[in-house]
Amino acid sequence: MNQESWHAVTPQYSQYDAQIQRLDEIEQVEFLQLQPRLKQALNTLCSLKGFTRLLVVDAYDNAFYRNLIKDGLSTLDANKPIVTTESLNIATLLGSYNCNDQGDIVTKNDGLVDKADGGYLIIPMSLLLANPSSWQILKSILLNEKVSPVNANPSKIANAQQSKPYDIKLVIVGRGVQIAEFEYIDPYIYDNIALYTEIEGEIQLNETSIKQYLGYLRWIIDTYQLPSLSFGAVHRLMHAGARYTEDQGYMPTEALWYLSLFQEAMLTSNGKVISEYDIDQAIENKHHREAYLQERALSDITDGQVIIDTKGECIGQVNGLKVISTSGYPVSYGEPSRISCVIHFGDGDISDVERKAELGGNLHAKGMMIMQAFVSSALKLDEPLPYSASVVFEQSYIEVDGDSATLAELCSFVSALSEYPINQQIAVTGAVDQFGRVQAVGGLNEKIEGFYNVCKHQGFTGSQGVILPKSNLKHLSLHKDVVESIKNNEFHIWSVATVDDAIPIIMGKPFRDDDDENSVINKIAQRIEKYERHEHSQGIVARIKNWFV
Repeated sequence: MNQESWHAVTPQYSQYDAQIQRLDEIEQVEFLQLQPRLKQALNTLCSLKGFTRLLVVDAYDNAFYRNLIKDGLSTLDANKPIVTTESLNIATLLGSYNCNDQGDIVTKNDGLVDKADGGYLIIPMSLLLANPSSWQILKSILLNEKVSPVNANPSKIANAQQSKPYDIKLVIVGRGVQIAEFEYIDPYIYDNIALYTEIEGEIQLNETSIKQYLGYLRWIIDTYQLPSLSFGAVHRLMHAGARYTEDQGYMPTEALWYLSLFQEAMLTSNGKVISEYDIDQAIENKHHREAYLQERALSDITDGQVIIDTKGECIGQVNGLKVISTSGYPVSYGEPSRISCVIHFGDGDISDVERKAELGGNLHAKGMMIMQAFVSSALKLDEPLPYSASVVFEQSYIEVDGDSATLAELCSFVSALSEYPINQQIAVTGAVDQFGRVQAVGGLNEKIEGFYNVCKHQGFTGSQGVILPKSNLKHLSLHKDVVESIKNNEFHIWSVATVDDAIPIIMGKPFRDDDDENSVINKIAQRIEKYERHEHSQGIVARIKNWFV
């Protein structure tokens, strides 16, 4: 029945135990060794002559990562000056000078270009966006044009011209969104004068790369003088890493993520070896600090302010799953959302209430149309459905986007059409294509834990759980409480590849089976046939009309 064991919902790294136990013996791997693209780009920048003297790096816009790039350049080209800056204006860039009344220069302050002459200048993209006029000057320097320092006292003019060319290679560091904004300033940035690369945020785990990953942990520990890690701590760290990357086969390479976790873990380790408990406590403490909105949303459900049923059956109602992201809030969290569908006689149109209320995005609308097309295909209709439907996210007052609710909406739609009830103990997430294949979606850990928390507070029945795409299993790294409940058969995970796999789990009936007259499709077909024979109950308007006949 596609039910997954607890092993599938949490990462398993026992195959690397031998290497983890030898952590202290593994050779250190520096940051640049895990960044082959960045290393190749820096090598190219160092070697190139001519006008291609600019490197744009997609990386976190902070001094920590810019210093790592600086360290990489100093390793590759040790004899040249490398200058970084956290402020930028014309005076700091070009330098300044003062003249006396006779026009003689009495003081001169070197600018960034003077300090970096013959070497490298590293600038945050955010500074260029805040000072766009600086780019034109930098671009002129890169093209071997002469530039002049700023006269600090314009009322006194120097006797001699101060302009000169500079031999500088420039590295600009920023996130992709910032780089896109920068392209508005100079749309031709990559036309022959710029290289591009990025810092990779993750490393794929396998039998070869595990030594690199563990060596990288050693480098972080030794470089920043941190306590060593126990065997259990490494395992717990890898579980947290899989959750951070949302993939069991990848680990993050972001040094700051490790440092923040290790430094908080040290608060309970007392400066000794960091244990599994210390890592776990640091993660739980962080979650506690950030969980206020999540807890308030949960209390609204448990208090009955938001209606979510985790017991019983209902026709046309299903528990979907969504991820809530709030501006200014550092994390996203998951919660169930009741999706309902009602049917009435009509022209076959499916009314997307979220879309009509301008609360649904384009991707959500796309998912609705795909779902409608699939149902029509599955029914093999020669003409439109004689029914119209209205699908809505109940008690939802924020914009809904994405196609992750397509499977849940499909379940509510076919339930309303067939009048077969849906098991409210089960929540559903997944996208659907026009052929009924269930496709991967994002935020699975948060979605599952959101529904789990509601079930826990309303009381476990032993039959509750979540249906998700089979292709999403590799993305799971669930909280230890959820894993424990799955072990104890209190909570369940079902993975499905097609709609035909999902419907029997949540509705207890096969979706389509020519030999079973009770299948969902056959039931819908029977209902359509009755309608075409006019064997349906009269509505109130028709009954009123009959009074006057």
